[in-house]
Amino acid sequence: MMMVDHEVGRVLAALESASMLDRTMLVFASDNGPVWYRADAARFGHDSAGGLRGMKADAWEAGHRMPFIVRWPGTVGAGTVCDQTINFTDVMATLADVVGKDLPAGAGPDSISFLPALKGGSIRRPPIVMQSGGGCMTIRSGRWKLIEGLGSGGFSEPARIKAGPGDPAGQLYFLAADPAETTNRCAGEPEVVERLRAEMRRIVDRGRSR
Repeated sequence: MMMVDHEVGRVLAALESASMLDRTMLVFASDNGPVWYRADAARFGHDSAGGLRGMKADAWEAGHRMPFIVRWPGTVGAGTVCDQTINFTDVMATLADVVGKDLPAGAGPDSISFLPALKGGSIRRPPIVMQSGGGCMTIRSGRWKLIEGLGSGGFSEPARIKAGPGDPAGQLYFLAADPAETTNRCAGEPEVVERLRAEMRRIVDRGRSR
C-alpha cells in the first residue's frame, strides 16, 4: 500500500510540474481481484477482497470487481460515488467520447461510453458476459448475476461442484442486496434464471457483446 501510494504521488507530482494536474483525467484501477487465500487472511489479519467472495480468476465478485477511481477536476466532483456497472472495455469508447471522436466502424464492439456517469448522469449498459479462469460462464445484467455451474470457477476451492439431486445447476445472486454472494437464489427465481440464460445465449451466439 505504501508503494502504491508513493507511485500515485509521483504521477501527481509529474502532472503538477508540467502544469497539467487540473486539466488531466487520472484513472486509478486494478486489473482483477487479489490472489488471497484463507491462510493469507489468517496470517495477516487482513481481508484483501474487502468482504467479497473469492479471489482472482473466480466467477465470484472478488475475482473481477475492482476499484475504479477517477480524478478529473471540473468534471468529476471530489468525493462523489457512482454505483453504475462498467467494464474495462468501456474505457475506449469513453475516451473517444471525451475528445469528441467517433470510433472507426467495428472498433471497440464491447465498449460503451460512461462519460455521462462521470458527469453525474446515468448510463444504460447492456449485460456483461464473462468467463472465469476455470471456464465458468457468467452474466451480469443490472443488479442480477448468473453463474453457470456451482463452485468458484477459478482459484478458490471448491472450483467446481457437481450438482446433486435437487441441487440448482447454477448460482444466481441479487448483488444490490447481497454483494458478498451469500444467498443462491437460483431455485427461487426460475424466471430470472431463464431470462439471463437466454440473454447470455444471444450474446455468445452473436459473437460480439454489443
